[in-house]
Amino acid sequence: MTELELLGPRAWGEPLGTAQLKATAEDFQVDEVLDIPLSGSGEHLWLWVEKRMLNTEEAARRLAKAAGVSLRNISYAGLKDRQALTRQWFSLHLPGKSDPDLRAAEGEDLHILDVQRHSRKLQRGAHSANGFTIRLTDLKAEHAALEQRLQTIAMHGVPNYFGLQRFGENGNNVLGALEYAQRKELPVQRNLRSRLLSSGRSALFNRVLAQRVANNTWNVAQVGDVLAFTGSRSFFVAGPDECHDPRLAQLDVHPTGPLWGDGELVSQAQTQLDELAVAASLPELCTWLANAKLEQERRILRLPVRDLTWSFTADDCLQVQFVLLPGCFATVVLRELVELLSVTEAVQACEF
Repeated sequence: MTELELLGPRAWGEPLGTAQLKATAEDFQVDEVLDIPLSGSGEHLWLWVEKRMLNTEEAARRLAKAAGVSLRNISYAGLKDRQALTRQWFSLHLPGKSDPDLRAAEGEDLHILDVQRHSRKLQRGAHSANGFTIRLTDLKAEHAALEQRLQTIAMHGVPNYFGLQRFGENGNNVLGALEYAQRKELPVQRNLRSRLLSSGRSALFNRVLAQRVANNTWNVAQVGDVLAFTGSRSFFVAGPDECHDPRLAQLDVHPTGPLWGDGELVSQAQTQLDELAVAASLPELCTWLANAKLEQERRILRLPVRDLTWSFTADDCLQVQFVLLPGCFATVVLRELVELLSVTEAVQACEF
């Protein structure tokens, strides 16, 4: 499956050139933003961990082994990219135990930067945001055009697509979800089941968003839209007055699209008809998601890109910094700038 099939059209025009992403781990840095004051005491040990080319689940396994506890005693707020330099929190449940010696978990790819006690464990989704520092290397694009595009993104945001990472190599997770849906079965393995359900649901959302981008309504409200505040699960249906809410222009309120599951759509009017039309194009997948007892949810169609700054550290290198909501993808911001090349593609581009 191609990128266009999995995501959809860009909002702000064709890519302005090409660049390489993640030539090194340091080119893609992620810092978890956690607005939780830690008490300094309690039966949970919180760790601020820096990982290089190491995924979150493997880091959790290493911490559990070093601490001599079950993996069930390790918690984290969210999964972070493997091909990156990331910093995130973990918590270890250690009732009645002193701080363990965790040096066995550390190495060139994992460093524990801070250790604090707290009364509660770290919950999934507890982080408020992720901060990104990204270098695009082997850049082939006009600086002036990039500056103008970046200013547009800072002012208006980007479509909140699920990134390609969600769908696996060549969209294999989506293809797997479709196969199970056709057989009316769920994978027995829990991790596989979760991954395929998430990919199928995300693919449906991206299709709805792609239509809104194509008709230029992804960042405006229509009667019947379900509107939501940035970073909030609360929502309300738009009537004529709500379509002119000044908070829409301020990127505080956004139209949403469906995360498919069991239950009725809360959207109304033409918006609901359009969403049902997307569902009708993949009826077996929608039924499969509903039968898996996933609840109907909503996700904002527009992604605000907070605190966006940039600099050209060399003629062929652009560094950008920004903050995104949890569960949102830095790559969907970058694809509005340039076409992102793999290492092999970047070498071939240089050769020709």
